[in-house]
Amino acid sequence: MLWIGCMIADIQGCNNNNPDDKKAREISAVLHRPPFGPLTDSLDQHQGTDVAGLYFRRAELLARNDLHELAADDYQKSWDLRPDELTGLRYASTLTIVGHVGKAIQLLQDCHKKFPSNSSFPEMLGELYQQSGKMKEAVGIYDNILQADSLNFEAWYEKGLLLEKNGDTAGAIQSLKKAYAITPVNTYSLELAHLYAEKKDPAALPLCDAVLRKDSTHELLDPFFIKGIYFSNTLQYKKAVIQFDSCIDRDWKFTDAYLEKGIALFKQKQYEPALESFRMTIKVSDTYPDGYFWIGRCYEATGDKTQAILYYQQALGLDKDFTEAADAIKRLQ
Repeated sequence: MLWIGCMIADIQGCNNNNPDDKKAREISAVLHRPPFGPLTDSLDQHQGTDVAGLYFRRAELLARNDLHELAADDYQKSWDLRPDELTGLRYASTLTIVGHVGKAIQLLQDCHKKFPSNSSFPEMLGELYQQSGKMKEAVGIYDNILQADSLNFEAWYEKGLLLEKNGDTAGAIQSLKKAYAITPVNTYSLELAHLYAEKKDPAALPLCDAVLRKDSTHELLDPFFIKGIYFSNTLQYKKAVIQFDSCIDRDWKFTDAYLEKGIALFKQKQYEPALESFRMTIKVSDTYPDGYFWIGRCYEATGDKTQAILYYQQALGLDKDFTEAADAIKRLQ
């Protein structure tokens, strides 16, 4: 009998060294501790008829405790038992969190066919296509939504943002104009104004002014900032500075406004006030590489190469991919 006992011990020892067994034991330990324990006990004992519901509830708890890999397993079990809309959404979202994007895309495609009236599935699918670099497929998702409902302003807006990311500014403007025409909210108006400003199109200005007229709290910054960008892009630097000052008057910590104001002053060769504005960027945020870079530009423009190199180095230290700073250092050295 002794040899049997030894054999059993050897087998147990082998099992203990098996990585899969070790992982299974660790998972079991997690699932049997609070707050998951009661649900795990019910599942172990097959208590209740709603097993899918038990898996879903445990998945929700696991997700809230950042145990997303385990949550994904439970969402899958719940989905396999009862494929409803909420489980599909939670399962797909969790798959993206744990990096299983291909599996999430397949699931969302299935969900979209199964629940065609639920817009959440194609919207999430469109986002995943974007993240995967599948721009054509992503645009196709929104085209399909709009073919079914041409007044879906959210789809027009999301399509516009997607086209903007893809470098199709003209297409983005057309989509955003559709969204704004259907639902004229500030978000759509300002996004459209921003694209106009980047294209040096004066149509940006009335859109921003319309938003400002409705701003009863006098807190909005974007309309002034966008107008400043338009004026800078069209070389109307004095007007641009006025708009950026309006931003700063409303929020003295608006780093980008100081930066753009400084650039407008720099373009006019007003190096001292430009330097003062750039210094404010790093006062507000001392980890802002662009601020250091433009301070360096000011010093370089006024002939102080030593100080210029110092600030270029600080910019590069904060952002190792700041190629303009690296090139400037090589140029001056």
